[in-house]
Amino acid sequence: MAKNSSRLVSLDIFRGLTVAFMIIVNTPGSWKYVYPTLRHASWHGCTPTDLVFPFFLFIVGVSMWYSLKKYGHEINAGLILRIFRRTVTTFAIGLFLAIFPYFGRDYSTLRIMGVLQRIALAYGIGAIICLTIKRDYLWIVIAFLLILYWALLALFGGAEPFSLEGNLAQKVDVAILGKNHIYKGFGIPFDPEGLLSTLTAAVTVIIGYYTGEIIGKGSASGKTVRKLLLFGAASVGLGLLWNMIFPINKPLWTSSYVLYTAGLAMGVLALIYLIADVFKFQKWGAFFMVFGTNALFAYFLAGIWTRLMIFIKIPSGDVKISLYTWLYEKVCVPFAGNMNGSLMFALIKVLLIWGIAMILYRKKVLIRL
Repeated sequence: MAKNSSRLVSLDIFRGLTVAFMIIVNTPGSWKYVYPTLRHASWHGCTPTDLVFPFFLFIVGVSMWYSLKKYGHEINAGLILRIFRRTVTTFAIGLFLAIFPYFGRDYSTLRIMGVLQRIALAYGIGAIICLTIKRDYLWIVIAFLLILYWALLALFGGAEPFSLEGNLAQKVDVAILGKNHIYKGFGIPFDPEGLLSTLTAAVTVIIGYYTGEIIGKGSASGKTVRKLLLFGAASVGLGLLWNMIFPINKPLWTSSYVLYTAGLAMGVLALIYLIADVFKFQKWGAFFMVFGTNALFAYFLAGIWTRLMIFIKIPSGDVKISLYTWLYEKVCVPFAGNMNGSLMFALIKVLLIWGIAMILYRKKVLIRL
């Protein structure tokens, strides 16, 4: 396994594990045949799949602490330009992924927001806040933003302010982006990666940044692990308490959801950190390290491959079906059945993307989006 002493091994493993799971939950062979744990909660609640995206944003925050450390965590024009450039680039790549390969499409119905777009904005907002606010006061900013979001939804939503039809986040997106540019997978124009909820998504990044400081300033010891577990347990507990009046909800990215998922992320990172960085047992994570060193590129590549498989048509009897459907129905289903074949399809894709990422890993090529 290639080693780079400047990188936190546990963070790369955690990042790689998260990206692998992202690919699995995003591309089953058939959406009709998906195990419950690999589905999102229908609205309120949190399944293992609902942990994937906040875990990644949390990791973005942890990584951000190490990248800003090179600049002494001090704001300057050059650093602002770097943050702005990375935000715009990642957002633009997200839009490209939404368009590809239908470049001649009707752009009046293009969905503007998306996963990479949210990552871009949450990173940009989180980075500026972490650079302009003293780190001793970040917890106050976190509390303020989470309470503000709760108040906005509770006061300016409908009769049921946390429902799909009555929430303020949906109204903001419709007013700013327009109905034609919003995700419609919920049956109405509502974007789970919308503008207003990006505010709390940025808080997930900030909590990750705070966690990065705990690890970066501490020694690779059980003391750091205990601190992470303590903070993580407290965050989960607060999230569950808040859930009683402000439900844990991924599409709305509610404040209780932020605390609950960030706490779990701290706990998972603490355990991986204990094994990989304290005990120095790292070979078990070699597979995920490959993904972890080029995470966003791997996600982007997975998206490109999915769209190509849908775009390419294969003759099947008297009709043509997509390569995506053909591989699932003609390869995976005969071998493993509908349900396991659907999972098998996703795992094959993980291995395919991993193989490409492995080439980059061995050549020590890091592609930063």
